[in-house]
Amino acid sequence: MDLQAMADFLRTRREALQPEDVGLSRGPRRRANGLRREELAELSGMSADYYARLERNGGPQPSEQMVAAISRGLRLSLAERDHLFQLAGHSSPKSIQRSDHINAGLMRVLDRLTDTPAQIMNNLGETLTQTRLAIALLGDQTRYEGPRRANIYRWFTEPESRSIYAEADHEHLGRVFVAQHRYVVTKYGPESRAGSITGLLLDESSEFANLWADHEIGLVHSEEKHLVHAEVGDMYLHCQTLLDPEQEQSLLVFTATPGSASAERLQLLAVIGSQRLTGALG
Repeated sequence: MDLQAMADFLRTRREALQPEDVGLSRGPRRRANGLRREELAELSGMSADYYARLERNGGPQPSEQMVAAISRGLRLSLAERDHLFQLAGHSSPKSIQRSDHINAGLMRVLDRLTDTPAQIMNNLGETLTQTRLAIALLGDQTRYEGPRRANIYRWFTEPESRSIYAEADHEHLGRVFVAQHRYVVTKYGPESRAGSITGLLLDESSEFANLWADHEIGLVHSEEKHLVHAEVGDMYLHCQTLLDPEQEQSLLVFTATPGSASAERLQLLAVIGSQRLTGALG
């Protein structure tokens, strides 16, 4: 571990990151170069004091989980992330695990979608980050741990996870999830994380086992989503996808046709979501 080099690297990367890069307002009184320490700490999900000690060469060795969180907060590229891991005294994550590190370009796009439901997912169907409106629309999908992080696992083991989708679409969605999961398992092998999830689902879900036995491949999701929200009702939204082939990540952006009932309900959801957030913080 090289404490001084790590502290210098963190400081220079933080100062190079501008408020606009992460969806923050610069404000007329800002004097700091780049982000403030407390802003970066919040983006990384840690205390400002802990992060400040790392920059001042006075903190303990951060865990791999902490380094990964800081890398996401700083919007580091893969090369920069690997460098930070090495400075912190850890081996660089294996390439097969790189789908957990969010592409810096996708993060910059997501940071600008403050009034739009959007989220970034990896090739296992794990949600890595969401905008506030995406959480209001789909629920917080980043809170899960273990196999529950994968959307396909929750789909076949937790029936309530399907409630946001119209019931008429459940059968088709299940087939698409399985077909896309098969592609990932074939690519990375039965010993991969995807293969492990397959084994769990074969034991726990007869529905999944039956679909898996069909060996379907190449099925895709429809761009139009019929969502059923518990508070604002039915919405027909378009889901546009921006792909990062290298890291196999997808940025999903949900929009409604202007002037439609779905657009009005999405605007209402934005208000409801903001009120919830304000209440929770109060």
